[in-house]
Amino acid sequence: MTNTAHEDGVFEWGVADRLNALETIMWRAEVDPALSSTVLALEVLDCEPDWERFYAAHDWGSRIVPRFRERIVDGPAGLGQPSWVQDPSFDLDYHVRRVRLPEGATMRDALDRARDIAKVPFDRAKPPWQAVLIEGLPDGEAVYALKMHHATLDGMAGIQLVAGLHSRQRGPSGPKQTPPLPAAGSTSVVRAVTDQAGRDVRGVVGAVASVPGRLLRFGRPDKAARDLARYVASLQRVLGDSGAAPSPLLADRSTDWWFGALDVEFAPLRAASKAAGASLNDAFLAALLGGFRRYHEEHDVAIEAMPFAMPISIRKEGDPAGGNAFAAARLSGPVAEKDPVARMQAVGAAVRDVRSEPALNGVGAMAPALARLPGPVIAQLAGGLTKANDLQASNVPGLREDAYFAGAKVTRFYGYAPLPGCAAMIVLISHGDTCCVAVNLDPAAIKDPQLFGRCLVEGFTEVLALVPDAPAPVWRG
Repeated sequence: MTNTAHEDGVFEWGVADRLNALETIMWRAEVDPALSSTVLALEVLDCEPDWERFYAAHDWGSRIVPRFRERIVDGPAGLGQPSWVQDPSFDLDYHVRRVRLPEGATMRDALDRARDIAKVPFDRAKPPWQAVLIEGLPDGEAVYALKMHHATLDGMAGIQLVAGLHSRQRGPSGPKQTPPLPAAGSTSVVRAVTDQAGRDVRGVVGAVASVPGRLLRFGRPDKAARDLARYVASLQRVLGDSGAAPSPLLADRSTDWWFGALDVEFAPLRAASKAAGASLNDAFLAALLGGFRRYHEEHDVAIEAMPFAMPISIRKEGDPAGGNAFAAARLSGPVAEKDPVARMQAVGAAVRDVRSEPALNGVGAMAPALARLPGPVIAQLAGGLTKANDLQASNVPGLREDAYFAGAKVTRFYGYAPLPGCAAMIVLISHGDTCCVAVNLDPAAIKDPQLFGRCLVEGFTEVLALVPDAPAPVWRG
């Protein structure tokens, strides 16, 4: 196992004592059920792990990562930034469970069960996570579903966590250093509430140091005015309309989810991107847009472009592991472009443009103020941005080396992210030699998920056609 740990054995992950502003927004926006912020990591295991080792691994993990024994406590009157506090009644049996699928079950049944697990809201009086071992798959396989709240981690933080907690060998690795449980009451609810006033004052000071604050400093009023004007123009581009109208085919929305999974060989997809002078992310996005084009063609609906969003990591070298550090970019996807090379290049140019925007993290700059609003107001503001998107997509570099959990090898790793009012949330995580594509759909918007899955396969096939003899993508949904 590799991790960064103190001498006392505690894994340096998720050590902040309170939610940052973005995490606060995600925590509070859930007053609107459509803005659920549950994330679910789904690992396919080559065999059913030993239950005693599986359970013990979670006990050990909850000790070396104290975040797993902490719950979220809101600020006074539900305002301000919530704090992480130790749960004095932590019960591992509540968080770690196992289920067995009926005889003859398939991966489709496992995905449906994982979806059902993800859809159950968290008990906000307990640490926001749950681990479920799903057994009974063909050929002795099993599925490990780890459900967490997005306020705990983003995609990169999730990979950091997996890298730190998974083993590099199938057999037991010998005695592990296990830190003692935290002292009861080391972080109290009373202290969390009384500290809020001081944090609010510091938040105002921090706002002055933000990008807009720096632009307004005195000394060069003429330069400050020009810089502020450029920043405001950039903010309008970042937060404004992407330029693409939502698809009429995908207009309906619900609070339901549908999980699918797609496997694509990593090396051919990367080779295809290089053949087009593009990045792996460009190839991924171009393949998704090709799949959406084909789905629209199947329904005789023609669109030129579609609004989509993607997170861009703003995590810096030396930042603490865990938590969330990303900015959301809103773009227009060239759906009608049939040439995969031209589509990759167009998407790549759009992503580069938005990455260079001075106000890329404009929402982050405003987040401290937004986080101090009541939940219904936050939900209305956040929903106004996310529900205008037909697609949200994310590409997260995963583990390239073998990983094991309680004696079982992880053969696939899918990351299911929430649907914040959009029609589809699709996440690519590279695991070993495979790009594992997790597909979360709103079945009210995409009414034929299996047809959509076939269209996605065709979209990736278009891109992979740039590489001779590239293996075909495999739809596992």
